[in-house]
Amino acid sequence: MSQAIIECVPNFSEGRNEAILQEIAKQVRSVAGVALLDIDPGKDTNRTVFTFAGPPEAVCEAAFRAIGAAAELIDMSKHTGTHPRMGATDVCPLIPISGISLEEVNQWAQKLAARVAEAYSIPIYMYEASAKSEDRRNLANIRSGEYEGFSEKIKLPEWSPDYGTAKFNTKSGATVIGARDFLIAYNVNLNTKSVKKANSIAFDVREKGRVKKAGKKIVLDSQGNEVREPGTLKNVKAIGWYMPEYGFAQISMNLTNPSQTPIHEAFEAVEEKSRERGIRVTGSELVGMVPKKALLEAGKYFQRKQKSNPGLTEHELIRIAVRSLGLEELGPFEMKQKIIEYAIENKEDRELIDLSMEQFADRLASDSPAPGGGSAAAYTGALGASLGTMVASLSQAKKGFEKQWEMFAEEAEKGQILKQQLLHLVDADTAAFSGIIQAVRLPKSTLEEIDTRTLALHEATKIAIETPLQTMRIAYEAIDLIAKMVTDGIPSSVSDAAVGGLCLDAAIKGANYNVRINLKDFADEVYSQQILAEADSIMSKSAPKLIEIERNIKKIINL
Repeated sequence: MSQAIIECVPNFSEGRNEAILQEIAKQVRSVAGVALLDIDPGKDTNRTVFTFAGPPEAVCEAAFRAIGAAAELIDMSKHTGTHPRMGATDVCPLIPISGISLEEVNQWAQKLAARVAEAYSIPIYMYEASAKSEDRRNLANIRSGEYEGFSEKIKLPEWSPDYGTAKFNTKSGATVIGARDFLIAYNVNLNTKSVKKANSIAFDVREKGRVKKAGKKIVLDSQGNEVREPGTLKNVKAIGWYMPEYGFAQISMNLTNPSQTPIHEAFEAVEEKSRERGIRVTGSELVGMVPKKALLEAGKYFQRKQKSNPGLTEHELIRIAVRSLGLEELGPFEMKQKIIEYAIENKEDRELIDLSMEQFADRLASDSPAPGGGSAAAYTGALGASLGTMVASLSQAKKGFEKQWEMFAEEAEKGQILKQQLLHLVDADTAAFSGIIQAVRLPKSTLEEIDTRTLALHEATKIAIETPLQTMRIAYEAIDLIAKMVTDGIPSSVSDAAVGGLCLDAAIKGANYNVRINLKDFADEVYSQQILAEADSIMSKSAPKLIEIERNIKKIINL
């Protein structure tokens, strides 16, 4: 479980007036929880790309305000620039980063589009994963004719907007909104200056490939079209170029679907094709920022390639990815500047887990009601998952256990994920309690204020109920890890697995107490019964598993 994070990359038709850009930026920054990561203006194109990220609701609110500012301040009837465009806010993509699917992001895109069309009278077209018809998936198709041609294009039945009326907005033009996959701009460095050789490698790997030739003659099909030989990588665009400031050539790539062709696969493909030509890959470069997942997957890939343990911490895996891909050849790799989740990380979300063990214990021992038992239960569960992960990692590297290497590697990976989820819940539980306190302190002088306070308290209490329930779910999931490490892990670490089991037992029982005390006097009886049924189910399912773990431990250590 991780917080849902999305990115928004709106393109505004203004790249010269700094005052307008700063006003749009002010609107983005005005939304709590949103991090404005980059503003990239172009004077010749008269176009600026903004990049911001955060939770979906906050990002959509920031996009709505930014589009409103652009509609007010940019007059498209006076706009000139070299880049194709059709509106003051030309295109506004929403992109899943972590904890959310493309389909879920599409739902947010549809809501944003409907809201923008109604509030600002801007015709809205949906593209990419949000397209309502296949001919509208491609931005170029929608934008064809640009601003100057849209006053007539919008009258055509086939180009009626997806949201808003089929009436051209002279000042703001039209806007394209949609959910799309993250695009990674990635360059691989070569020990050659030859653009010709670099291009040859690029043609080998890019999806489009190269034109097929018979000798020097281009091969044509029966319709007279050029026949192409596709490259090895799907959803990859690539070209070779020479970089004077570096003194070598690069393969410049756009990975348009990193889930299908991730960074490490692109790197390996370029390395293979370069080697065939006697060229060596010396490193690589990420242009812009990437989701954390991209580098975690790369770290795991290179660990598995060496038959080493992929169940490492996030930072360890990222450092392995950075070294393996040569991402520091051109300069230091700063995680907070290159990884989106780290750049927007809210310190309040990690206040407790960033404390030392002594500081956390001192905080628990203070006279403050939070952190309390819920946070302690989550942390205890994280310790249990950590111990299971430790035994898996030790067993994977132990002589005589080579045949089970893959199993231990998979269990270590699972353990790291469960540990991170439980650590997140340490702060989440305290935040849930704080939410109740904030709701209690709301004014209640009028009937309207009483209603607002009652609703806020109801919603805050639900969060306080569901957070420890999530601790129960994840701690229960970790029991199987401990069970497997007791029976299959190295015997010398069985006591470590045993302590892990006890931690998970305490976490589940402790979280269960927190669920029940927060349910006390909760008004929604149907909801309460559903929660209690799930909590009871976890308790009843975990008990026999934990008893079996203890029985096996006693057999192994002759108790």
